Amino acid sequence: MESITGLILAKYNYWMYISLMMVGLYAMIAKNNLVKKIIGMNILQTAIILFYISIGAKKGATIPIIMHSEGHGHEAVHAVQYINPLPHVLMLTAIVVSVATLGVALALAIRLYARFGTLEEDEINDQVREAP
Repeated sequence: MESITGLILAKYNYWMYISLMMVGLYAMIAKNNLVKKIIGMNILQTAIILFYISIGAKKGATIPIIMHSEGHGHEAVHAVQYINPLPHVLMLTAIVVSVATLGVALALAIRLYARFGTLEEDEINDQVREAP
């Protein structure tokens, strides 16, 4: 029993990301207000970005800048000593996409409110169905 508890506590950051993902997914599925759905989408995206960044972290590793000193020749590079930069670079792109998606979604929500006078999904659907 102690080994399971220790394993769960050792991976607490993953449990936090899973919790954030579930909160975001719940908000996207269960809420009727479009702004709440958009915020839920943003929470889900943030949790995924944090998850991928934590995968790229490595204890005792350094940044992948390889410097060869003069006079020592060419020594073998040990990849184990370096952090993988790919997840971090991809997540920078994901952050830009996330912010752009949030901006476009909020702009569309403003347009929907101007047209229908509400941000409740059910009310908007009813107005669309009633329109000739």
